[in-house]
Amino acid sequence: MSHHAPDATRMLDTRGYTGPTIHNTNPLHLLETPVRDRITDSYYWKEQCFALNAATLCDKASTLTYIGGTYGQQKPTPFLCLLFKLLQLLPEKEIVLLYLRQREFKYLTALAAFYVRLTFEAKEVFRVLEPLLGDWRKLRRRTREGGWRVDHMDQFVDDLLVKDRVCATSLRKLPSRMILEDLGQLEVRISPLGEEIEDIDRDDDDERRSNGSGEDDVEAVNGNGHAVSQEREQHLGLTAI
Repeated sequence: MSHHAPDATRMLDTRGYTGPTIHNTNPLHLLETPVRDRITDSYYWKEQCFALNAATLCDKASTLTYIGGTYGQQKPTPFLCLLFKLLQLLPEKEIVLLYLRQREFKYLTALAAFYVRLTFEAKEVFRVLEPLLGDWRKLRRRTREGGWRVDHMDQFVDDLLVKDRVCATSLRKLPSRMILEDLGQLEVRISPLGEEIEDIDRDDDDERRSNGSGEDDVEAVNGNGHAVSQEREQHLGLTAI
């Protein structure tokens, strides 16, 4: 198809654009202009993303070793460049879900999750990404300063669901999960950790009674039903390294 051309220049041309759209806009414009310019000027884009298609992009993504947006002097990461390439290719939804659900290449999963967040409708975003909140695989992230830190897949996906900006990319605001539940578009989410958390709560209650303490845990709720407390993170072993 013509919009799979290796050069993104034609798709970036705003004069009379008539190609496919996502959320009523040119898909490449889901990334901000300065970021797009840095991607298309980068060595990785010119040398590694040339002529990629949905199949060969999968191969390229399998070689990724970290996630991130821009770093140092606003240099785009390979992760961000391949996201931009996905927005140019616009693969079929079934292909994106194959990227997401395969288990061998975790950075391909993370890339597909980012693409889902940018391009799918709100109810689909929750349905497709929430299962990954139980995925605790470690991810290496390149920070804006050029350093490194360790994240986990579940935290990265939670960021996609609740934050306005991830990896140098502004995200379209999602309606809260509770609103979508009220509209009948989503079923009430039952946490896969529900039984473990209830057991911990009972243990904590017993411990407080034996110690004569009535203080409750301080729990942070992100607004989409993904409640986490520091004490529970420690019990469950979820605290990031």
